[in-house]
Amino acid sequence: MRKEKFIYNTQTLQYEKAVTPLRVKIIRTIGFVLAVTLTSIVIISIANNFFPSPKEQAQQREIEQMEYHYSAMNNQIELMSKVLDNVQERDASVHRMLFGMDPIDKDVWNSGVGGHERYANLTKFKNTGDLLISTQEKVDKLKNQLAIQSQSLDKVQQLAADKEVMLASVPAIKPIRSDKLKRNIRSMSGFGWRIHPIFKRRKMHAGIDFTCPSGTPIIATGDGKILKIEKRKSGYGNSIVIDHGFGYKTRYAHMSTIDVKRGEKVKRGQVIGAVGSTGTSTAPHLHYEVIHKGKKVDPIHYCMDGLSPKEYQELVDMAATGNQSFD
Repeated sequence: MRKEKFIYNTQTLQYEKAVTPLRVKIIRTIGFVLAVTLTSIVIISIANNFFPSPKEQAQQREIEQMEYHYSAMNNQIELMSKVLDNVQERDASVHRMLFGMDPIDKDVWNSGVGGHERYANLTKFKNTGDLLISTQEKVDKLKNQLAIQSQSLDKVQQLAADKEVMLASVPAIKPIRSDKLKRNIRSMSGFGWRIHPIFKRRKMHAGIDFTCPSGTPIIATGDGKILKIEKRKSGYGNSIVIDHGFGYKTRYAHMSTIDVKRGEKVKRGQVIGAVGSTGTSTAPHLHYEVIHKGKKVDPIHYCMDGLSPKEYQELVDMAATGNQSFD
């Protein structure tokens, strides 16, 4: 039962029932509502800050997991970047040593891929924006370096293919099979000044004489094309000149037979004719020359296959001795 309040009226000298004005009632009601609302806000704020909801707890755990995985991803990117740097260094070494070309410029290799505004869409994430930008920058740099390295390897592949052609073309073997040659090194006449066997005067011997029986097969010492065929009664007699490209030519002289035609392409090791004693010659042998960029050079540096170090040194020594040649 609601309690009623009475007050003593000094005027009437009686107790009268107290009546609360409407205005006061309204003020009290508003005050109460405001107090309850404020208290609720404070309680909710404290609860949210110190007692997160299950959903917020799940989101927080997800954020922590994301940060962990991002950290692991960054570590992997750093590792891949180091591996790629190592590949680039080895690639640079290959360029320098095998192909004689400049490696990838360091400034190009370490260059960025755009200004900070490139990642403006990530700055809206206040809590994770910096982490996302840092990671994306590393990924973009790695992608850029992979593209540069891929282009470099494409170039290396092309150079290697060209190098393979060059290695197959440069004279690199003796024009007579080793098992067909006389093993006595003194039966060979080397490159240098010699006493001519017919004219009996010192003359530059611009090749190597390989002594072997007449009819012994002569082989091309590198891939190339038959540039010239001559058949003369003096001088080189029956001879062939092969153009190997890359500045190299070889001459095979005093042949008994010629088994190729002018303009024909030949492969290293292919038989091109046979040993004879045509032209100005005193005995069956092959006179072999190597010409590099128009200059006759010592063929011994291009036909070491089958020679022991001792035989090679003896032949070099003989080249410096003024003995007699076979042509």
